[in-house]
Amino acid sequence: MATILVVDDEEGLREFIGEALTDVGHAVTLASDGQGALEQLRTRAFDLLLTDLKMPRLDGLGLLRAIHGEAGGTGETGPTGEIRSTGEIGPTGEAGPAGEIGGMEILVLTAHGTVESAVEAMKLGASDYLQKPIHSPAELRRVVAKALEHRRLRTFREHSLRTDPGAPKLRFEDPAMDPVAEAIGKVAPTLATVLLLGESGTGKEVAAREIHRASPRAEAPFVAINCAALSDHLLESELFGHERGAFTGADRARRGRLELASGGTFFLDEIGELKLELQAKLLRVLQEKRYERLGGSRTFDADVRWIAATNRDLPAMIDNGTFRGDLYHRLAVFPIHLPALRQRRRDIVPLAETLLERIRGDLGRPAPVSLSPAARAVLEAAPWPGNIRELSNALERAAILCDDHVVEPRHLAMPSASPGESEAAPTTLAEIEREAIQRALADEGGHRKRTAQRLGIGLRTLYEKLSRYGLG
Repeated sequence: MATILVVDDEEGLREFIGEALTDVGHAVTLASDGQGALEQLRTRAFDLLLTDLKMPRLDGLGLLRAIHGEAGGTGETGPTGEIRSTGEIGPTGEAGPAGEIGGMEILVLTAHGTVESAVEAMKLGASDYLQKPIHSPAELRRVVAKALEHRRLRTFREHSLRTDPGAPKLRFEDPAMDPVAEAIGKVAPTLATVLLLGESGTGKEVAAREIHRASPRAEAPFVAINCAALSDHLLESELFGHERGAFTGADRARRGRLELASGGTFFLDEIGELKLELQAKLLRVLQEKRYERLGGSRTFDADVRWIAATNRDLPAMIDNGTFRGDLYHRLAVFPIHLPALRQRRRDIVPLAETLLERIRGDLGRPAPVSLSPAARAVLEAAPWPGNIRELSNALERAAILCDDHVVEPRHLAMPSASPGESEAAPTTLAEIEREAIQRALADEGGHRKRTAQRLGIGLRTLYEKLSRYGLG
C-alpha cells in the first residue's frame, strides 16, 4: 500500500482517480488545487503525487516550484504569483533526481499538454506525463504501479539498503542452535516484533537478517541502527530524520532510517543502551505507528517490522529504573535467546572456515587460507568470551601472520577467560590443547585411534601428548 496525493480541479475526475487507486489498497488523499495540496504536504508525507497542470489558484507547475522551494530549493514564485516559498517543508524535505522530490514520486496529468510544459514538469521532478482522458482504471493503475516501483528501486540504489545477498547467513551444526532455528522458522513469516537476546558477538544481527529473509517483507529494505554507537542527539536524528533548521548545521532536511526502512524490517541493535527520553519516543512510535522528524510537525507512517537486540538484562534494568517496562513488553513479543559460542562448540570450526574465506577476500589474498588440525583443536577448545566477533578477530590476525596459507596454533592470539568464566578455563596453548584432547577422547569413548583421527594427528603423536598431559 502507498500513500498518494491526487490534485485536480475536476471533481468527477478527482473522485474517479481516488476510487480506482483506493480499490487496489492505496491510501488516497484528494485536493482540488495546488494550494490545497501544499496544505496537505505541510502536515504529512506521501509516496506519490499525481497532479493536474491546469488548475485555479495554484497550478501544477506552480505546485512543483513551491515544493522545490520549500524543500530547500530556489523559492521561485509560481506562475499564478500566489505563493512564494519561504517555509521548510516539501514532501520529505529533500530535492532529488527527476521523478521525485525527497523520495516522493511525481506524475503529471493534463489535457492541455505541450512539449514545453512536459519538459518543465520533468525538470521540476515529474517522472511521467499522462494525457486526459484516462482510458481506464487499469491504465491509471499500471502507470502508478510503475512509478511506485521506480521509487522503491531508486531508494534501494541510493541508500544501499537491500538485504546484502553476501551477508552472513545462519548456519549451524550444534544441537544447541535447534531451538533458535525453530523459533526463527515460526516467527519469520509473521510480522510479530522480535527481541533477540544473548551475549555480545553471538550473531544477533545475523539472526535478524535471517528473519527478514524468510519474512513477507524480504524484498523490502533491511535497515539497522546501533543504539550504542551514536550520541543521543545524533541517534534521534538518525532514527527519525530532521527538518532544515532543526539544529545548528541542519542546512537541509534529511530522511531518517525509519523512513528509509518503510515497508521492510527495522533492526534496533543494543536497545538496552537507549536513554529514557528516546525510549519514550520509540514507545510512542511502536504504539501509534507514526512519528515526526526532528524539528518538524508532519507525520510519517512507521510501516516497518521491528526487531530489537540486546546483551543487557532488561528486566533488571526495569527494576533499577533505567529501562521502561512498557517498552520492554512492546519489544519482547517474541524473545529468542542465542547461545554463546562456547555452548555450541560443534559450530566453531565450520564458522571459522566460513569466516576465514571471507577474511581472505577482504585481505586480498589470492590463495585459500586453511586451518591445520592442531589449530582446529585449539579453536574448538577455547572459551571465546567474545563469541563470534572474537573468533573473527583472532582469525584475521592469524590469516595475516601465516605465510604458507595454513593457520597453525602459533598464529592464533587466544582469548583469556572473562570475569564471568571459571578460573580453571584454559588460557594457554598447552591448556587448550590438553582440553581439546580430553574432549576428543570423551567424544570417542576413549578409543585412541578414532581420537587421533578426530584430532587430525598420528596415533604415535597422540600417545606422546597423552603422556605429556597425564591423560594416559
